[in-house]
Amino acid sequence: MSDGSARISTGNPGLDQVLRGGLPPNRLYLIEGEPGSGKTTLSLQFLLEGRARGEKTLYITLSETSEELKVVAESHGWDLDGIALFELASADDSLGAGRDQSILHSWEIELGGMIQLIKDEVARVSPRRVVFDSLSEMRLLAQDPLRYRRHILALKQFFAGLNTTVVMVDDHTASSGERDTHLHSLCHGVITLERLTLDFGAARRRMQVQKLRGIDFVAGYHDFVLRKGGLDIFPRLIAAEHHTPFIGEPITSDVPALDELLHGGPARGTCTLLTGPAGAGKTTLALQYLAAACRRGEKCVIYEFDERVGTLMVRARAFGIDLQKLIDDGLMVIRQIDPAEIAPGQFTATVREEVEQNGARIVLIDSLNGYMSAMPQEQQLVLQLHELLSYLSQAGVATFLVNPQQGFFGTMATEGLNVSYIADVVILLRFFEAEGRLRKAISIVKNRSGPHEDSIRELRIDAHGVRVGEPLSDFHGILSGTPQYTGSTAPLLEDRGPRA
Repeated sequence: MSDGSARISTGNPGLDQVLRGGLPPNRLYLIEGEPGSGKTTLSLQFLLEGRARGEKTLYITLSETSEELKVVAESHGWDLDGIALFELASADDSLGAGRDQSILHSWEIELGGMIQLIKDEVARVSPRRVVFDSLSEMRLLAQDPLRYRRHILALKQFFAGLNTTVVMVDDHTASSGERDTHLHSLCHGVITLERLTLDFGAARRRMQVQKLRGIDFVAGYHDFVLRKGGLDIFPRLIAAEHHTPFIGEPITSDVPALDELLHGGPARGTCTLLTGPAGAGKTTLALQYLAAACRRGEKCVIYEFDERVGTLMVRARAFGIDLQKLIDDGLMVIRQIDPAEIAPGQFTATVREEVEQNGARIVLIDSLNGYMSAMPQEQQLVLQLHELLSYLSQAGVATFLVNPQQGFFGTMATEGLNVSYIADVVILLRFFEAEGRLRKAISIVKNRSGPHEDSIRELRIDAHGVRVGEPLSDFHGILSGTPQYTGSTAPLLEDRGPRA
C-alpha cells in the first residue's frame, strides 16, 4: 500500500496522525455524522489550515447561514476573513446586501441550476480547498436517488479537472440516518464522526476513517472531544510503534525488607498490581516506590480516580511522605480524574503526554476499579488498558496499578480481571488477626520478570513509614481468604514511638 508521499494537512493534528500525514490533495472526500458530531467544526479547521498556507478557500453552505457559521467560528476563537462563502439560504435578498457572497432560494431553482451556479462560483474563486455542506439538501432537491448520484458524479468529474481538494459533508438527515454506500464508493476517502449519549456523564465522541484509497492509515475508532479551538482527536494507541531501548533494572523502594521480596524490586518497564481489601495499604505501598524514585531524581505521575488529591496528600504526610515537596521540586505530578468526563482515548493521550513531553518514568493509576467504573459503557476497556500498559512497557516506564477487592475479608478474586493478562508483578495484601488485633500481611503472588520470595510477611505502615517483618511461618488460611495467625507474638512488628 502506498504511503502517499504528497499530503496536505487537515488542520487537525490528531486527524493528521490518524491519516499518517494528512490527505492526498486534489481528491474528493466525505465527512459524515449525525447532527452535533462536529462535522462543521472539522470542515472549518480544514479551510483555516488552507488560509494559513495562503491558499484560496471556499465554503459552500446549503444548510447554514453565514451568521450561523460565524457563531460557530467565534465559539472557537476563529474569524472567517479570507474564506469565501457561497450561501444557499431561505432568506431575503436584503440579508446579502454588502456581502461578497451569493444568496439563493432553494425553492426557486432546480438542482441542475444550483449545480451550475456552484460551478460558476468555483470558477470565480479558483479555490484550492472547498467544503460542501451539506449533501442532505441536495438529496431533498433531487428527490430521486439516481438523479442525486448523477449530480454528485458530475461534481466529482468537474472538480477532477481542477487543482482542488473537496470535502463534502453529510449529516444523514435526508437518508433516514443510514450511510450512503454509493456515495462512499464515489469518494476517495470517508471520515465518520459519532456522538454517543451515555446513561450518565458527558457525551462521548469518536471518529474513524472508513476508507482512504491507496493510503495506509490508523484504522479503528479514535476518541475525540469538541472543545474551544476545534476537535481534539486522540489517535488509537498502537504500542508496538513506540518502542524505546531501556535497561530493565530493578526499581527500589528504599525499604530493604520490601525490596528483598522481589529480589531488588519490580523491573523497569513492568506493571505491578497491588491488590487487597480497602485499608490494607495498597496506595501507601505504591507511594513508597514513587517517593523513592523522586529522591533519585526520576519524575513520577499519579492518576487519581477514587480519592481527592487533598486527602491523598494529607494521608501520605501522616506516613512520612511529603507529596507537596515532591510536586514543588518538579518531580511529582498528581492528576485528578473526573470519572464522568473522560474517554479511554483521552486518558491514554494524557498519559502519553506525561511520558513523552514531561519525562515521567513511573506511573500510578489509583485505582483500577476507578478506571473501569469511569467508563462502564465503553467496549473492550480492558483491551485498551492492556495496550496502554504495553506502551508504557515499551517506553521503559514502570506502572503501578491499585486494585481494591470488594469487602474487607473474603476470597482472592480480582472481580473478573485477568491478572496474568494485565500485570507482570502481583503484590497481595491481606488482614489477619493476632491477639485480638487487626494486622496486615504482604506476599508476592507472581513476578514475571524474575524470582521472588514466596513467604508471607507482616506489613506495618505507621508514622515511621513502611516496614516489613519476618516470615510468618505460623500464618494459615491466606489462600482461602480468611487468614489466621496461630503462632507466638515474637515475630510480629512492635509499636514505635512518634516520629522525632
